[in-house]
Amino acid sequence: MAEAILIAAQAGRALAEAARRAGLRPYVADLFGDSDTLALAEGYRPLPGRFGAAPAAGATLAAIEALAEAAPRPIGLVLGSGFEDAPGLIERLARRHRLIGAGAGTVAALKDPFAFAALCERLGVPHPAVRRDPPPEPGAWLLKRAGGSGGSHIRPAPRSPAPDGHYLQARVPGRPHALNFLADGRTIRILAVTEQWCAPTPIRPYRYGGALVQGAGKPPALPTEMVGAIAAGIARIVAATGLKGLGSGDVLVDGSDWWLTEINPRPGATLDILDRSATPLLAAHIAACLGAMPDPGPQPAGAAAAQICYADRELAPVPDLAWPDYVRDRPCPGSAVRRDAPLCTVLAEGADRAEVLALLETRTARLRAVHAAKKTHPEEAL
Repeated sequence: MAEAILIAAQAGRALAEAARRAGLRPYVADLFGDSDTLALAEGYRPLPGRFGAAPAAGATLAAIEALAEAAPRPIGLVLGSGFEDAPGLIERLARRHRLIGAGAGTVAALKDPFAFAALCERLGVPHPAVRRDPPPEPGAWLLKRAGGSGGSHIRPAPRSPAPDGHYLQARVPGRPHALNFLADGRTIRILAVTEQWCAPTPIRPYRYGGALVQGAGKPPALPTEMVGAIAAGIARIVAATGLKGLGSGDVLVDGSDWWLTEINPRPGATLDILDRSATPLLAAHIAACLGAMPDPGPQPAGAAAAQICYADRELAPVPDLAWPDYVRDRPCPGSAVRRDAPLCTVLAEGADRAEVLALLETRTARLRAVHAAKKTHPEEAL
């Protein structure tokens, strides 16, 4: 029988799917309980929001403990998004379960914005300046939540000091990319460079939109020399912090200049589009956390992309829909999706970047049209 693995994240579906591809049986705790997550999971427990804040931390511990009791001898616990601002909670979880991924000390070093900025300065890695005090020119700064993910927490800087749990980061120009890697605590293996984009709203101008990876043999997203410099900088950070497993470094690129804005010490939003090699990525993640450095092999020749389809109006209750095969994170019938909340994830693969982006937009537009029609014609199929 396949081994069991525990998964906890804001949204656990991608990790559950990766676990199945790696021949494991996932037991999942997350915020949403989407229908495809439930179909993939051997066991499921709901989690509260903001895992590290009381009383959510206690409820999170209890949910994962109940999940572990239902799982037969799980090999360990993999944490996804949502724990970046909760190293204390990670430490408590590590006392109870075998943690497969970044430890509490590593997460604290990477997600404390001032410690991370100082580390980048010491290691010679370009990184935007950070501060707490009111900025002299607010338009040149952004307000971010420490440990935030998904971009929705990023705002233009106010004229006042950063509130508790937040910090100010200097604006730098450039287009967003991410270097996705596998780390063994000493060095890294590059998996891919992905390009990313935002899905802005008036109050969330930097909300995460999606990501694309080119196929093997296609022109790289960034110049080879720049990729090498970014990778060398991230490798120095990995050696300094002992980071293990899957991770990604977010960068802004402007001509020949680049800045590392943050490192995500966990499997990230690009898992869907990167897990296409001969070696399942979650199997590689587990091996790297045990000190090995497996070679996942080359990506397929075609490009792939994933995009969040946000609800442009509230959908409550969600009808029983026949979702297309290219849709993931499918909300359960009867649940509610708030306006501007993620409705689902849309996937696309194709020969090249242009084909994939066109297909992604066509599919997302189709979902939006049907979503709007459900208000007056709930019987219409996707």
